[in-house]
Amino acid sequence: MDLIGNRTLADLLTERDARHSGRACLVVEDRAGTVTEYTYAEVLDAVRRAAGGFAALGVGRGDAVVLHLRNSAEFVFAWFGLAWLGAVMVPSNTANSPAELTYLIEHSEAVGVLTEPGHVPLFAEAPRVAHRIVARGGADGFTPFADLLAAPPAPPSKGVGSEDVVEMLFTSGTTARPKAVMITHANCLWGGERVSRGAALDERDRLLTALPLFHINAQEITLLAALTVGGTAVLLEDYHASGFWPAVRRHRATAVSLVAMQARTLLAQPPTGRDAEHGIRRCVYAINVTEEEKDAFERRFGVELINGYGLSEGGTVVTMSPVFGDRRWPSIGLPNFDRRIRIVDEDGRDVPAGVVGEILVSGVPGRTLMKGYFKDPDATAAAVRDGWLHTGDNGYLDEQGYVYFFDRRKDVIKRAGENVSASEVEFALLAHPAITEAAVVAGRDPVRDEEVVAFVVAAAGEAPGPEEIAAHCRTRLAAFKVPTRIHVVPELPKTSIGKIEKKLLRLRLAGLPGGDER
Repeated sequence: MDLIGNRTLADLLTERDARHSGRACLVVEDRAGTVTEYTYAEVLDAVRRAAGGFAALGVGRGDAVVLHLRNSAEFVFAWFGLAWLGAVMVPSNTANSPAELTYLIEHSEAVGVLTEPGHVPLFAEAPRVAHRIVARGGADGFTPFADLLAAPPAPPSKGVGSEDVVEMLFTSGTTARPKAVMITHANCLWGGERVSRGAALDERDRLLTALPLFHINAQEITLLAALTVGGTAVLLEDYHASGFWPAVRRHRATAVSLVAMQARTLLAQPPTGRDAEHGIRRCVYAINVTEEEKDAFERRFGVELINGYGLSEGGTVVTMSPVFGDRRWPSIGLPNFDRRIRIVDEDGRDVPAGVVGEILVSGVPGRTLMKGYFKDPDATAAAVRDGWLHTGDNGYLDEQGYVYFFDRRKDVIKRAGENVSASEVEFALLAHPAITEAAVVAGRDPVRDEEVVAFVVAAAGEAPGPEEIAAHCRTRLAAFKVPTRIHVVPELPKTSIGKIEKKLLRLRLAGLPGGDER
């Protein structure tokens, strides 16, 4: 057994309440600017009542419940309330379309959904589940979450262990449909340990994020890291570049988590004399900006970016730049204290320093690596082999063991911190009756990292335009997945065996005219 032991998220919260009962645990600022603060005792009480409410509905160990919520206290209470019972939280991106939501509910075999009034119309087209719950307001046909919170507190969980699944994260990959990554209690506890140790956090820290809780970044780098050290998690419901630093000052934040889109939009704001007036001492960062952008950001805002790398399948963080050592930008840091990595060639042989290969991460499934993909043993076996997670990402090491990210083997497009599966977008494009072939690749976006670019071949006698195709995609995909450029072409480049050569499409991007862009 490792340092996490057979503990769960319920144990973590109970332990922190015992030590820090009256200290601020959670602070939430909604889009209207209303701020609500909860102590550790208040969070624990709400979590136990949420568990009691879910149990009264019949939700029990192993049952999955979809959370389609923006950042809010209700998200935290519901997630930990389900964890208290040994149930499984399935976070849903609030930009999901009805079709995406339907797939998520059906694949996870969810018995319930929890949403808020503004998203209720999405569920008109989604499969019916046994329990439909609404938070932060009311809706016909939905049980108020407030009723669950009025239930008697549930007793301590019995029989729930650290390797029980507590969350299913749907992650974009190389297939047309996202896979459900099974995250355990141990995965979550390890995630909090890695971040808190890697960033040298302690109980005085106030960790702020404007990233969504339906992503593992906000879950582990902010919420779980704060709980691990007995600090305070500050959640902003929305991200606005103009209001980010005022929020940092208002909440006396000492640590933040950023992605490249945020760094770039913050740099785009008009400079003020207060840009470096804040208490931030740790800025955990992912997805590289240019060296010029990094230098400008650090100089203007008076912070150092702690670069890092991780993935859902690996239990989030794998490497982090040293807080007290040489960062070696653009290195993504050194392996975390419990991590071992290898860089291997296509035959699985270790390569020398400076040579690019696939990044492999050592670990134990269900503890330091994901437990597996839900209902997909073949994909699980392909991803984790002999105790090593094959990340599908390419990188290299320098002579001192620092890790450098090179590119992705997986056909995934990074857009403003979101993962977009090219295959999933192609699947949606091919559902258009006038399209016979489709290929999706990443283009450069100066603000959002990458853009979704589609090349399509129309059926004989058909002439769908880019706007028509985009409108079709919007009925099947979240807005951030809809192609931002659509090119209708006579044919797609193919290999000798008929496979589309996407590398040639990427090379053609720079030379294409813009007349057929939407």
